[in-house]
Amino acid sequence: MTSEKQIKVGIVGGTGYTGVELLRMLSQHANAKLTMITSRKEAGTRLDAMFPSLRGRCDLAFSDTATADLTKCDVVFYATPHGVAMADAPKLVAAGVKIIDLAADFRFRDHTMFERVYKMPHSCPELNKEAAYGLVELNREAIKNARVVGNPGCYPTTMQIGFQPLIESGVVDTGHLIADCASGVSGAGKKAEVDYLFTEAGDSMKAYNVNGHRHQFETAARLQEMTGEKVGLIFAPHLVPMIRGMHSTLYARLNAKGLAMTNDQLQTLFVDAYKGEQFIDVMPFGSYPETRFSRGSNVLRLALHRPQDGDTLMVLAVQDNLVKGAAGAAVQCMNVMFGVPESEGLSAIALSP
Repeated sequence: MTSEKQIKVGIVGGTGYTGVELLRMLSQHANAKLTMITSRKEAGTRLDAMFPSLRGRCDLAFSDTATADLTKCDVVFYATPHGVAMADAPKLVAAGVKIIDLAADFRFRDHTMFERVYKMPHSCPELNKEAAYGLVELNREAIKNARVVGNPGCYPTTMQIGFQPLIESGVVDTGHLIADCASGVSGAGKKAEVDYLFTEAGDSMKAYNVNGHRHQFETAARLQEMTGEKVGLIFAPHLVPMIRGMHSTLYARLNAKGLAMTNDQLQTLFVDAYKGEQFIDVMPFGSYPETRFSRGSNVLRLALHRPQDGDTLMVLAVQDNLVKGAAGAAVQCMNVMFGVPESEGLSAIALSP
């Protein structure tokens, strides 16, 4: 696709946090034309009335989700609850519209796993079979030709990027992987629930769903595809009192092959794996990435540690959960699907302070 041709973009569910992040990035995208944004409750409301940050950038109003003709678009992003995208997918795909779903409808290669984890039937298993998993750095070729993309979860992005070089090089015991992760409150979405009130979430930190978070199943399934060995993953998510950001501390036990490697050689595994990847920053060995190093950007930063030069390797990974963990990753997928520069719309540098 040449730079002269504009990608006509639709967004379903444009009122949430990931929806407005999509709008922020796409309104600055040289190849994207925002064509239609839908909402069940805000039809007729101008976007810049709800989001004054978009004043002067976008003059669209929300369309009614029930009547909007999304077939006028080249690609439609679904920033909606689980189950919405798969209901619309057959009609849109038949009309030649590409779909990028930020929910879980197309994240599992096996639709029956989706049904077990999300407790709902999958309405288009045939499309699910062909859907590409939207983690560009690990699945770029499949995304290029995809009609449907399932954007990864935010936690799974950090876990897969962090564990992949170790698993594929065969230097760790894949049966004993541990991920200790923390996310800002925006990861729960834009909703009024007691747990996410300022007075409840502020000045406190808590773990949740340690016995079976949905992202554990998604991550384990994807990690399993990287190896013929059994994958065992313990995942402990935490809620921390900040608006956006994610910090994942990953632990992997080195096997005999890994123990024979120096720290420089382990570092080289990551440097080589992500060489040329503009949105993965492998920091010097022993660095301490902070969530603010990625805030507002599409960059995931990581660093390796090997405490006491022992048998455990730690990977510290940070990202903005709303950008590389959601909307930014989705725009990156769109760029790959339509053959435009992968960084288009995603060049923002992290905010500091």
